[in-house]
Amino acid sequence: MIDLPALSSDLTQSELQLLKELTECVGVSGGEGPVRRLIRQALPAGLDELQVDALGNLTVRRRGRAADRLRVMVAAHMDEVGFMVVAADEDARLRFETVGGILESQLAGRAVWLGPERIPGVIGATPPHWIDSEAQTAPLSARSLRIDIGAASRAEALARVPPGTLGTLASPFECQDGMLRGKALDDRLGVATLIALLGPAYAAVDLFGAFTTQEEIGLRGAGVAAHRLRPDLAIAIDCTPARDLPSADGEDNPLYNARLGDGAALYSIDASTVSDPKLLFLAQSVAERLSLPFQYRQPGGGSTDAGAIHRAQAGIPSLSISVPGRNLHGGISTARVSDWRAQCALVQGMLEELSPASWAKAGTA
Repeated sequence: MIDLPALSSDLTQSELQLLKELTECVGVSGGEGPVRRLIRQALPAGLDELQVDALGNLTVRRRGRAADRLRVMVAAHMDEVGFMVVAADEDARLRFETVGGILESQLAGRAVWLGPERIPGVIGATPPHWIDSEAQTAPLSARSLRIDIGAASRAEALARVPPGTLGTLASPFECQDGMLRGKALDDRLGVATLIALLGPAYAAVDLFGAFTTQEEIGLRGAGVAAHRLRPDLAIAIDCTPARDLPSADGEDNPLYNARLGDGAALYSIDASTVSDPKLLFLAQSVAERLSLPFQYRQPGGGSTDAGAIHRAQAGIPSLSISVPGRNLHGGISTARVSDWRAQCALVQGMLEELSPASWAKAGTA
């Protein structure tokens, strides 16, 4: 078993350090290199294979102990939403475009980190007493905003932050009272889960860990990785929006996707995938056997790497299991340590139970 304090609301020092490094890293879609380097340093010893493909996916293999084994792919995406610097004005402020689903209305006045070196800057905002009330409520677009890094000239700005530099909202990671706060919990929590899952060798499973790229802009890396790895089945581990706060009128909110504190969220259907029913039943039965909290993510928008994986090759049975998080794709997301631990323990339990024989039996049920 993975050495995790069962459903504890506290982090060990090594977990805290890993999550801090992963979430504070700038790894916007297409620029996942800094995250990939951190993962390589954190991977357990004794892995059987390690490859980086043309799209930047990092894939590793942990062989099982039995002679007859299933090929199981577990995927977690490395990338996050953010923006790309595209030019600089004569006054040395930087123009940018968003990358992935980030709300432009949240950008004005925010501190940012640019590039792997996390060059600090701020997205300028006009003081409210300089604009009229109508302008204060007008929608903002990224193209009307600029990033100020304190450069004295356009040439200096471009020398420090050339076009193509990727950036994120600056949000230091913290954990307090069982709550995780920071940027890119979607899906650096899944990345940390996958690193932990790769530690042990499973009885009848060859575990293929896929740290994927460009999920936030179309699930691109996962499809490439699944085509090459050719798994028998796959599990995508991700984060899902909680949307569990009260409605504006104070009444219970019936439109939530998932709730913080209710455990790992199992997907039955989302915008890109109808989950494999055998895997969904397996996840539920393992959670019940291990007394792990779990919930069903409510149908609706959004998708995970499973959307690309399940259509690869001749079709791959797939399931998504997510940690609920509030304020995803914003500057500061929040999640519970206990939900993250429940995700890790559930996927581990599934890997320990799977075998060619059990999967074949499930397929004929």
